Amino acid sequence: MSAGAKLLHLRGAAGMDAIYRKISWHLLPLLMLGYALAWLDRVNIGYAQSQMRHSLGFGDQAAAWGAGLFFLGYCLFQLPCNLLLQKIGARKMLPRLLLCWGLASAAAAFVRTPFQFYALRFVVGVFEAGFFPGVIYYLSCWYPAARRARVYAIFATAALIAAAAAAPLSGYTLQALHGQGGLQGWQWLLLTQGLPAALLGVAVWLCLDEQPDDADWLSPFEQQMVEQDLERDEAQHGAAARDADAGPAAISWTLARDPAIALLAVSNLLLIGAGYALAALAPDLLRRWGADGADIQPAWLAVLPYAAGVVGMVAIGHDSDHRHERRGHFVACMVLAAGGLGLAIAANDGLAWSLAGLSLAVLGVASAAPLLLAILAGLLPRRHAAIGVALIGTAGGAGGAFGPALGARLLNWGGSAVMLAALIGVCLTAGVMLLLALRLSPHRSGPDAKHGTSDKMARN
Repeated sequence: MSAGAKLLHLRGAAGMDAIYRKISWHLLPLLMLGYALAWLDRVNIGYAQSQMRHSLGFGDQAAAWGAGLFFLGYCLFQLPCNLLLQKIGARKMLPRLLLCWGLASAAAAFVRTPFQFYALRFVVGVFEAGFFPGVIYYLSCWYPAARRARVYAIFATAALIAAAAAAPLSGYTLQALHGQGGLQGWQWLLLTQGLPAALLGVAVWLCLDEQPDDADWLSPFEQQMVEQDLERDEAQHGAAARDADAGPAAISWTLARDPAIALLAVSNLLLIGAGYALAALAPDLLRRWGADGADIQPAWLAVLPYAAGVVGMVAIGHDSDHRHERRGHFVACMVLAAGGLGLAIAANDGLAWSLAGLSLAVLGVASAAPLLLAILAGLLPRRHAAIGVALIGTAGGAGGAFGPALGARLLNWGGSAVMLAALIGVCLTAGVMLLLALRLSPHRSGPDAKHGTSDKMARN
């Protein structure tokens, strides 16, 4: 046994923890920045639309059509982008996605007609479609299944941080840069939030390695230990790991026909739809609860639910990995979200308790999303999981497209109590769908293991 092996043997789990912390510090900052920029590109049109209407004469529905076409591209190209990523590798694919969506988003600063605007929003959706599932697949090439919930949660906090920063950052840009260089505030907003993604694509190309064996910042011994962890993961999937040599089309068809994957997709659709609805409607809810009359600015009050979500995602992801359990954590998150929404209803528009309930709801919904991905990663070998993430991500994109619109209709029709009650039903149904999925497709490897999904996939 080498000196390094003896040292790691003596240190045990702490030694492996140190290796994976080293990996996280090399990979996650760039990937999280990319996801934060993706989130800003999704929501900045909402902040820019008022000036765009005045400047370009767009109708009131232009932003809604732009959002719809973004999600259309996002849903249609999740699977094709992820299949291409597997073929050419993450180090080639992820930088191209960042570069292309960054340039397309920035180019929207110079549109003159609604058609140009719609076309560019569709293109941004196409290229953003591959980023999130691509990163999830990329991380699965570095971390074994037992460590992924925590890593996925840390990565996903980038979206909540970006959501919290979007309003003050966009508002400052619209006002401070308006008229500078002959450009209006909305043009500067799209440029300053689009071009950084293109520049980040260059950094990702230069700094990220394809897999542990390519990382010269890991010692040969550290590379070997990580590879052994990943190989044990794949071996636990038995026949399905051997079946991973099947073509992408065959794997996609197998997964698309599997009822467990379909139920996970429904759960993800409901979960992401609820999350987007809460994010989009939080400002309106705060106004209805009297935030405009509070001593603290409403923009700062809106940060509290996102802060709760960040803390909850990391803490619950860590606990899930530590206990080697996913299912119970996911259901508990959905119950917590439903309870928070119930508290907001019971507060009867009182600001303090309603805000506390909203914070609990955001914490539950946000913390559940990485757990669902970790559950899927535990069900399937790596190549299957990459396609599975794209399939359920497509359903999640549909939830993101329709959740805010349906939530807004309920809010305008029946008030906050009706809308929040509907979201309680959505959250609880998402938990039930996941339980049904795991009951239909129990598995041998990973947390909550019982028997059989991997072999079932292989037989198909």
